[in-house]
Amino acid sequence: MEVARGLVVRSCAGRDKNYFQVVLSTCGKYVFVCDGKERLLEKPKKKNLMHLRFTKTLLKEENLKSNKLIRLALRSFQNSKEA
Repeated sequence: MEVARGLVVRSCAGRDKNYFQVVLSTCGKYVFVCDGKERLLEKPKKKNLMHLRFTKTLLKEENLKSNKLIRLALRSFQNSKEA
């Protein structure tokens, strides 16, 4: 699957393991992700592609404009993880 801005991913390694995040940009074998809560738009996390699992969900560009909109978009993913 091709990694693109707005793709929802699940972290499989690190302190943020099993948390859902959204891809902001790509840089070779790394991506910058944020979740709107722990990792804000202003300071995204650099993650290795090997440490991520991809979903089939691609968020619209208007959902990536603020931390609050990102949190709202990822809420359904976080709730399904807890179930």
